[in-house]
Amino acid sequence: MCKECGCTPKRETLNILEDIMKYNQLQAQHNRKRFEKYEILAINLMSAPGSGKTTLLEKTIDFLSSKYSLGVIEGDLETERDAERIRKKGIPVFQITTGSACHLDASLIHKAMHQLPLDKIELLFIENLGNLVCPANYDLGTHLNVTLLSVPEGEDKPEKYPLIFKVSDLILITKIDLLPYLDFNLEKVGESIKKINPKAKVMALSAKTEEGFKDWIEFLEEAYKNYKQSIVHKEL
Repeated sequence: MCKECGCTPKRETLNILEDIMKYNQLQAQHNRKRFEKYEILAINLMSAPGSGKTTLLEKTIDFLSSKYSLGVIEGDLETERDAERIRKKGIPVFQITTGSACHLDASLIHKAMHQLPLDKIELLFIENLGNLVCPANYDLGTHLNVTLLSVPEGEDKPEKYPLIFKVSDLILITKIDLLPYLDFNLEKVGESIKKINPKAKVMALSAKTEEGFKDWIEFLEEAYKNYKQSIVHKEL
């Protein structure tokens, strides 16, 4: 049966997969160097569909656009709907439509970078495809991985999909305005995340009410400040 469907592991398949991941790593390194050339802090946003990534971006733009030059790369299977929402904010944005691929990879980001005014961007947000599995495997060359976990998704997602939480620098628990209506224990989820990734920061917020949003903005500003300082030290 496995022979018929082709799912039996073969040496050739493993070699091809290794080559793909190796190429992605090399491309990711190239992307990082390019970001550093233009002194851009790049942030990879990952989550399941419907967790609020685009809404988070819209609200973040409202908070930061007067202080920083922002840019966005959107990833979806089809349509430019999310890019259109960001474009209305007056922010440079490029939409990647993957067709069938369930994640972005470093080569797609490389191509998208050529469509953006990099010399006019300080913070670049990459909205990955809605998926808690595949995006975690692909380094895009970004400086920060941020995973969103929305209250309606439930408490069990960190333990069911540990890799994406393990590779994240920050986990944002979103839509906390819905806590009174759903069975979701913030403390319990925070403990689950810390077991998987003790180094990760965990924040809870609502883009709708702006509760907790100040912490997110301060995190971004501090990250950008530290990034700029690290570049200066490299030059010295």
